[in-house]
Amino acid sequence: MKKRFLWLSTAFIFASVAHAQVMTSPPSYSENQTNKLDIYRAEAERINNLVHTKLDLKFDYQKEEVHGEEWVTLKPHFYATNKLTLDAKAMIIHEVSLVNGTTKKKLNYKYDDLQLNIDLDKTYQKDQQYTLYIKYTARPNEVKQEGSSAISDAKGVYFINSKGDKPNYPTQIWTQGETESSSCWFPTIDKTNQKTSQEITLTYPDKYVSLSNGIMKSTKKNTDGTKTDYWKFDKKHAPYLFFFGIGDYAIINDKWKNINVDYYVEPAYKDVAKQIFGNTPEMIQFFSDKLNYPFPWEKYAQMTAREYVSGAMENTTASLFHDGVQQKAGQLVDENTAEYVIAHELFHHWFGDLVTAESWTNLTVNESFANYSEYLWFEYKYGKEKADEHRYNEIFGYKQGDGPTKNLVRPHYNSREDMFDGVSYNKGGAILHMLRNFLGDDAFFKGLSNYLKQNEYGKAEVAQLRLALEEVSGRDLNWFFDQWYFNSGHPKLTTISDYSATTKKVKIIVRQDTSKLFEFPFAIDIVENGKTTRQQVWVPKQAETIFEFTANQKPDVVIPNADQVLLCDLDDKKSIEEFIAQYKAGKGNYTARILAIEAMANAQATNPRAAEVLVEALNDPFDGVRINAIHQIDVKSKPMMDKATAKLKQLAVNDPKTLVQAAALSALNEANIFDATIYEKAVKSPSFSVQGAALTGILKNNPSKINELTANIEDEVIKGSPDLAIALVPTWMKNNQFDKAVLIAESAAMYEFAKFQDPEKGKIAEQAFNWIMTNDTADATAEIAKTYSRYYPYLKEQNPQASMAIKQMATKALQLKTTAGKTIKSPHFSKQIEQLQDAINKMK
Repeated sequence: MKKRFLWLSTAFIFASVAHAQVMTSPPSYSENQTNKLDIYRAEAERINNLVHTKLDLKFDYQKEEVHGEEWVTLKPHFYATNKLTLDAKAMIIHEVSLVNGTTKKKLNYKYDDLQLNIDLDKTYQKDQQYTLYIKYTARPNEVKQEGSSAISDAKGVYFINSKGDKPNYPTQIWTQGETESSSCWFPTIDKTNQKTSQEITLTYPDKYVSLSNGIMKSTKKNTDGTKTDYWKFDKKHAPYLFFFGIGDYAIINDKWKNINVDYYVEPAYKDVAKQIFGNTPEMIQFFSDKLNYPFPWEKYAQMTAREYVSGAMENTTASLFHDGVQQKAGQLVDENTAEYVIAHELFHHWFGDLVTAESWTNLTVNESFANYSEYLWFEYKYGKEKADEHRYNEIFGYKQGDGPTKNLVRPHYNSREDMFDGVSYNKGGAILHMLRNFLGDDAFFKGLSNYLKQNEYGKAEVAQLRLALEEVSGRDLNWFFDQWYFNSGHPKLTTISDYSATTKKVKIIVRQDTSKLFEFPFAIDIVENGKTTRQQVWVPKQAETIFEFTANQKPDVVIPNADQVLLCDLDDKKSIEEFIAQYKAGKGNYTARILAIEAMANAQATNPRAAEVLVEALNDPFDGVRINAIHQIDVKSKPMMDKATAKLKQLAVNDPKTLVQAAALSALNEANIFDATIYEKAVKSPSFSVQGAALTGILKNNPSKINELTANIEDEVIKGSPDLAIALVPTWMKNNQFDKAVLIAESAAMYEFAKFQDPEKGKIAEQAFNWIMTNDTADATAEIAKTYSRYYPYLKEQNPQASMAIKQMATKALQLKTTAGKTIKSPHFSKQIEQLQDAINKMK
């Protein structure tokens, strides 16, 4: 009896333990911690899962509101539940009901302006689906959450010139879902680890067109001057990728195989749309082949947006771009500055849209790949040097500010918006390049293909990437991921080489900063009599490592990090003569030559041979190096210009690249060297950059020609040439040409920085700033406010002192505009003051 009792008691205890679940998260996950960096940013818990989302949307252009009806289907993830929480920001909720066939049953709910907490009609078991109907009004202007330096605003849906009170300016509506802003225009579970199919019906003025995810299944005109488009997306993607855009667009049709590829641009750009976006089909083919995974979606469209809050966004099948990607023919002659971002957003359709980061902590599996796609495309289309030039600039961006202090995978951050930085993008892309080099192309790309196939239409984190690459290569990669993904920084190296004629050995010493030690493969080139031998070594985690190699004579130069793959800081202790040898040996190696050019530039005043080879670099076969060499020449030095002038004139006239021509003309301008024949020919160039540089030089030497030469000049020529804009400002001010103020707005906004770089130009920029702020200049003031909003959050992290200067300039702008508004009667002044005040309010 007693034993029986004990057995029953034990059974009861075990049963109790077996059925008890702790249904709350660990304390470290709590958002209610004083120091936000103490919060562990875990993957969002999945209590309910989205299955399908159907939206019917209408728009109040005057109030800038969205009237929505939603039918959302969900199911419990694992545990049974009778509750549902949806993200829904700043909405008016009119009705929440359970849908049962053709009937609806109203449900109880609580709403706090951020989340909609709903009592379901019963307890639902795992995989038991239910559908809710929600009628609501979305009020984006009431949203309180803020953006970041990468995505400057977070209200989800944007009405542009909705009242039509800005003449000659388009009216648009577009959405921006990342990071968690789709819940500003429809209730959802706004997390990256949710996936849902969708239907969207849009009713809007008939004079416009629309774009959304998936395929337009139908469109019909209504009797009230509107039309209704029905878009359907059958596959599943994350809520932040939901999108619609509405406006006056020309639609240019293209194809990849049997898939429609469309470009939505403002009508003025319809004739050059294929010059801007036309490489897209070739990109789709290239990426599909490279990944051994065909483009996974049923269409691909790209649309531009005015006043866009970021650079671009990879909404599934419908990427959105800032309007700056729209370029005129005279700009496209120089280069398509949008090409890298077009590749970036397209590659997201595999890395980000198909396989989505399970949390913002693992953003690298989205953004690092998109960043690296830029390199891959340039390498394929234009050659390795173009790709390496791009990578060199990306690494420079990462190293600015506090980037080197942050882990690539970051479970601790103040705000999810902070993840969109030079670490997740630039450093991540550089790390992928290192990983590709370590594994080899075959293993690397096959590993990526496996990763996509294993996680398609789902979510993933960095561990799954590592496992996919290990499975293919058979190599353990924990050492790499622990060092580069789950830690911060990069090696800081000093290298010294020495040669012993006695032993016929060259000795290379590699020293690491001991504050953080790394281990890594390292390429060393030894150049003898112009012949290069590549040595591949491992540098271990130690302060100093010595390598010795046989050499018949003292090498011309030893080049550490010879393939320029390793992300590092490298203090390369060698003579100018050795850097000259490095330049000559660096054929096909962009970074090796650039580093040599920088060394020669620093010695050009004291070392005649360095000056001579720097001028020789103006003949470099790669235009990016030629431009760099032009910029490095000291144009204020008469001895240097005596050597370089003839070549600069030749480049200005004959170089096959117009950007090189423009750089040469600008150098001649700075040196006060003017050849009327060259400049008069250049001003007729189809290239806007060449025109701008030529006009700057002509007006500098013959100011009386200002009216003759600028009467019919394109505004884009002036905007693309700050020196020309500075030259024209005095005339605009004298003639009260307020319509031209927007062309100088960005330079005027940053006048304090301009004064630091060139006091004379800075003085004119400050005059332009005061002129804009003391007059009715709506477009220019809006541009200045936008400039402050764009640069302040970035500089707050990268250069706090510079961010304070921006805040001071913004405050001065507001004071001047407010004072001017008291005497100048204009209906536009209040808006201008509001824009400046909003920019200051965001400077926290």
